[in-house]
Amino acid sequence: MKSSQLTAILKRLSAMIEAEDSEVQVRRFEREGQERCIVTFDSSTEMFELTEAGSQQVYQFDDIDLVALEIFELLQD
Repeated sequence: MKSSQLTAILKRLSAMIEAEDSEVQVRRFEREGQERCIVTFDSSTEMFELTEAGSQQVYQFDDIDLVALEIFELLQD
């Protein structure tokens, strides 16, 4: 059975939330070496910001599940 991509995405996002420092956390998500999006987490506002690599469109999320689903969709394209 293939491991879940959603689980891996959620683990990376959870690590951003659990980071002890007060800096903005940044993660890049790629598929086959091609960057699909950059996600930042600001602990002071508890908000995720997702920037699509191609269009540079920016989305903000306050829910880890919603940002995980958006990342998952971008990785499937």
